[in-house]
Amino acid sequence: MSVQAIILFAHGARDPEWAVPFGIIKQQLQAARPEVQVELAYQDFMTPSLEAAVAQSAARGAQRIVLVPLFMAQGGHLKQDLPLLVAKILEQHPRLDLRVMPAIGDAPEILQAITDWVLRGASA
Repeated sequence: MSVQAIILFAHGARDPEWAVPFGIIKQQLQAARPEVQVELAYQDFMTPSLEAAVAQSAARGAQRIVLVPLFMAQGGHLKQDLPLLVAKILEQHPRLDLRVMPAIGDAPEILQAITDWVLRGASA
């Protein structure tokens, strides 16, 4: 059985409070799947970088990593930067099974949850 990791990949910000929701998601995932390594990684401004998070997971035995982009849309980071990062990571870790999920904003259930939340707030 291979050891699995989930890496939540977010943009990053200069204000550390910006990352609080992502930390909550990480904690909830870890509680739901204690046998899986769950990590956060950032494109800019914050650490660890995606490369560092993958290296750390691999060093702890992860053979399969699911990369979850916590981006609302497919912008430049996901269209240009991420494929280059993934290619570089796979060069550094050729035996790693790395799967990249779509941007979280591409998930219909996320868009519906946001719509429902706005409708509830607008009705109050």
